[in-house]
Amino acid sequence: MTQPTEAAAGPLTGTTILDFSRVLAAPMATQILAELGATVIKIERPGAGDETRGFEPRLPHGESAYFFAFNRGKRSLTLDLKSPQGRDIARRLATRADVVVENFLPGVMARLGLGYDELSARNPGLVYVSATGFGQSGPDRMRKGYDTVFQALSGVMAMTGEPDGPPSKTGIPVADMTSGLWVVIAVLTGLAGRGATGRGRHFDVSMMDVQLSLQALNAARLFALDEDPARTGTEHPGRVPSAAFEAADGGWLHISGSDQHWVPLCSVLGLTALGADPELRNNSGRVTQRERVMTALRKAIATRDREPLLKELRDADIPAGAVRGVREALADPHAQERGVVTDFEHPTEGSFKALRTPLRETGGEPAPASAPPVLGADTHGVLAEFAGLDGSEIDGLRAAGVI
Repeated sequence: MTQPTEAAAGPLTGTTILDFSRVLAAPMATQILAELGATVIKIERPGAGDETRGFEPRLPHGESAYFFAFNRGKRSLTLDLKSPQGRDIARRLATRADVVVENFLPGVMARLGLGYDELSARNPGLVYVSATGFGQSGPDRMRKGYDTVFQALSGVMAMTGEPDGPPSKTGIPVADMTSGLWVVIAVLTGLAGRGATGRGRHFDVSMMDVQLSLQALNAARLFALDEDPARTGTEHPGRVPSAAFEAADGGWLHISGSDQHWVPLCSVLGLTALGADPELRNNSGRVTQRERVMTALRKAIATRDREPLLKELRDADIPAGAVRGVREALADPHAQERGVVTDFEHPTEGSFKALRTPLRETGGEPAPASAPPVLGADTHGVLAEFAGLDGSEIDGLRAAGVI
């Protein structure tokens, strides 16, 4: 069981983040920051907490594996932000914080007296990140956001799936997770900027903006050719071959080759005529004759079993890989050697597996996975350490239902 040690202190040790976010995108971001060493204080509703605490799949003692996936390494403080006392405590905590992350609709935090203007007046170095569906401005700013809706609105869903099939969502919540990475970028940018100027900043992270930014290559095609890109399945619109193929044993593999791989690929597959055709030596020729090339490749690969063929392709230095399920991917020897799957010890659920935060320092030990907090487990400690409250004051807040 890997547990944090003093030697494993991360590069963000000494940074305090006040986290008002819930569900997925921003909590994913604050988990990354926590496992890089930041102290993340997660503000949760008394009695209920982050709504994902009730999401499936549920574990034997009632905790949520969904919550576990995005809330490791944080300290849970229950605080009723609807009460004046709760808001006052939040403001006191913000004066000690380096970063605030929130994902309420625009204007909510300001109405609570917890907006950037008020908090930065007390703490000029505060880095404040607002992560919302549609941003702080624009006609859609008050719309609530959901991952698959963003996939639909941004064109991601229209680009996913087979050409002759319906649009499809991606296999992961790509809108949430890519937005979470931009929240991390915003926090680190703010901290770096503060180091240079001493001044904090307010960052506006829009999930919709993030999804549109992912269309960079499709937009380039639109801008260059005035062509609205369409679904291509596993095929690449501008490169041949780059696609998944079914082998004789029913397994699938993906090949993505450039010009230098074309002749070796034809040699492995016994496609002598295609390999000798001068019109196919360059990618532009293969794109022009896409149907001829892909038909020949599919037929040749359909006669070979996946694993022996993959070995031949690797031996010939042709970029190729098996199309795996999640279980197979995580069990891969390379993933095992890299320590991608780790575990943590939870106070009620015991040992549980997790995917390690992938950023690691060369020559150092990878950041250990920490347990996600039990609801309110750190309330007393946080209020004493960061808000300066004594035991009787904390007991009074608890009796009043503020915490």
